[in-house]
Amino acid sequence: MSGWNVIVIGGGHAGLEAAWAAAKFSRVGLLVGNPATVGRMPCNPAVGGPGKSQLVFEIQALGGLMGRLADDTAIHTRVLNASKGPAVQSLRVQNERDAYAEHAQEVIFGQPEIDILRGEAADLEPDGLGGWLVVTTDGRRLPCRSVVIAAGTFMRAVTWYGRQSRAEGRQGEPPSRFLSAPLERAGHKLKRFKTGTPPRVRADSVNFAELLEIPADPQPRGFTGTPGPRAQESPTWQTHTTPQTHELIHENLSESPMFSGDIEGKGPRYCPSIEDKVVRFAHHDRHLLFVEPDGIQTSEVYLQGFSSSLPPYLQDQLVRTLPGFERAVVQRYAYAVEYDVVDATELTLNLESRLLPGVFTAGQLNGTSGYEEAAAQGLVAGTAAARRALGLDTATIGRETGYVGVLLDDLVFKSSDEPYRMMTSRVEHRLLVRQDNADERMTPLGQRLGLVSDEQEAKVRAKYGRVTEAMRSLAAQRANGQTGDAWLRRPEFHLADVEALGLSLPATLDAAEREAVEIRVKYAGYIERARQQLGAEARARGTRLDGLDYAVVPALSNEAREKLGQRRPETLEQAARISGVRHADIGALLVHLKKQGVSRET
Repeated sequence: MSGWNVIVIGGGHAGLEAAWAAAKFSRVGLLVGNPATVGRMPCNPAVGGPGKSQLVFEIQALGGLMGRLADDTAIHTRVLNASKGPAVQSLRVQNERDAYAEHAQEVIFGQPEIDILRGEAADLEPDGLGGWLVVTTDGRRLPCRSVVIAAGTFMRAVTWYGRQSRAEGRQGEPPSRFLSAPLERAGHKLKRFKTGTPPRVRADSVNFAELLEIPADPQPRGFTGTPGPRAQESPTWQTHTTPQTHELIHENLSESPMFSGDIEGKGPRYCPSIEDKVVRFAHHDRHLLFVEPDGIQTSEVYLQGFSSSLPPYLQDQLVRTLPGFERAVVQRYAYAVEYDVVDATELTLNLESRLLPGVFTAGQLNGTSGYEEAAAQGLVAGTAAARRALGLDTATIGRETGYVGVLLDDLVFKSSDEPYRMMTSRVEHRLLVRQDNADERMTPLGQRLGLVSDEQEAKVRAKYGRVTEAMRSLAAQRANGQTGDAWLRRPEFHLADVEALGLSLPATLDAAEREAVEIRVKYAGYIERARQQLGAEARARGTRLDGLDYAVVPALSNEAREKLGQRRPETLEQAARISGVRHADIGALLVHLKKQGVSRET
């Protein structure tokens, strides 16, 4: 092998998607320390949830892997926020943990355009021809045109069990010792972040009769449109902390490396450790915990919400204060991991380093948390790296396009001083970019980029042609003096109720198409209003702000007033990209400028 167009470093969720996407264009090398760890789920054995399922649906629509792997290994599926509007509904899929990694390896190792390279990256060197040499610790110099670094939580990583630490990327795996150096040498400012996992408990030591059982949805859903064959096979459960849990934590905070000052890295605000929860929310006498099986055949359950860095002997005691866990046996102890991350403001929207052209970074290395955020970045970076290597132009995914665009925009223009988690509240126009229409929005882009076949794009186009025709048919039919779409807009009505009135829909509509018809008809007014707002904001992006006195702008948040005064953005678009300036603040600026009656459009 004389070289690769792209070398991907790391085989986690970001690395998987990067290699899969890049291999659609040309030969790819996937450099991993141990191929048996490719696709591993080191934290919760689940995919999706609020804000995250929308990412997975978009990854699927762009030709990515995660949705397919999640569906194929699902053992429990639920639609969260099902009683709320479609903008915040989200699918969460519980997975057979080991099967997920095994299936990922089957797919990646079976892709003929991906070569598995075993080793540790030690350095990056320019080859003098516009490409790169990935230097390994055993002295190999692997040539490529582009590099994607997807090192996860491994760069100069340290794990903590109480006040004891050791050099690890995650439990039992060595860190990436040398890869931070070439990034720093080029001028990248690296930060230290922290994350953690809960303990895993032997399932046969848990009294499940004491727990609240949560069954899978009776009609399972899937990211690919087809739920997996075992999608209803297991329930999940709930338990909660007790006053004894909280008392034990307070008595032993000195044993926590986070509270003792041993850990310097910033942890995730939206997924805090149990110590952090008990201290920050002292007025709560209990915290809900979710008990999730690691699989049908595995012997472990995962205590979602019980992340900890306390020492193992204390974890044994803490777990046994939980209802149903009085005789629990911890099989794998919780730990915290501290690691290097890149300042994402030093990247382009395609995640290419501004300091090292041809080098891309993706995943938790960029300061995010979660499998889904990592996978989305991997797909973007892998695609851009491959197209760059071949001299092809590429496209950036805009914020208005969907959750992937918001993720990229937030990282590159706002950065974060803590692990970033995607949430529906971050997406201003979430009614327009729902999980149910991800294929309509993203598949045409995937086809233009070379990620999705013409045949798949044509199928999506045909699907929404049928949806549009069904909506026209409803509007043309009447029952009891009202049109079908008017009946469907009633809150208590669904398509089945409309059909019970004697109105008909094409028999060729499948379940996803029927859902699309119902959402578009029911929320037509809101969707149109959101489109108009999006258009107005697009026209206003160039509005000039120079000379504006933010102190006299009503309804600005205090944080926005302070940040705008410090940064003095020239345009509204620049203001919107300042961390701490919310969508409501941009609206307040627009209203104020309109009341001034002065045209500031560029």
